[in-house]
Amino acid sequence: MSDRLSASIAATLRTARLARAWSISTLAERSGVSRAMINKIERGEAQPTAALLNRLSGALGMTLSELIARAEGADRRLVRATDQTVWTDPETGYRRRLVSPTAGAPLELVEVELPPGARIFSPAEAYTFIHQQIWMLRGHLRFREGDIEHDLYAGDCLQLGPPTPCWFINPGTEPCGYLVALTKRDL
Repeated sequence: MSDRLSASIAATLRTARLARAWSISTLAERSGVSRAMINKIERGEAQPTAALLNRLSGALGMTLSELIARAEGADRRLVRATDQTVWTDPETGYRRRLVSPTAGAPLELVEVELPPGARIFSPAEAYTFIHQQIWMLRGHLRFREGDIEHDLYAGDCLQLGPPTPCWFINPGTEPCGYLVALTKRDL
């Protein structure tokens, strides 16, 4: 991730937190991320992982795509492939590309590439305000949805159930790729 995008994500998190009149302690309590880590992220002293950003964006009522797009200042109807926002998790190499032109719209499309052996955790709170479907493009994804495990291969499509802690796991020796379609729930 570029230094500019890291700094912009930090500023976007802080702005979203302050817009809700939340202290760092409130965000920490709602997200399960320590106050010290939130402080480091907001000051640009730590590069957040996918797991941390999922927790923080979920607590703030935003999708990860929406958070990253706000950080980029994206608000367009057409976004060329070369201009689509790509974010890579510094810990796992998980790569997430926002395909949709406007984050926060009723529908978001996100392309994900998960390296071999990578495991990404998403807490239930990240799903309380969205519906999701996963459409496999290539490879093998083992998706754990609470106690239920799904092995997905190219062409398979899974609609996620009620919000529950989830794991995205690539058990293979090659990267796997999938498209996530998200819509906001009526709360």
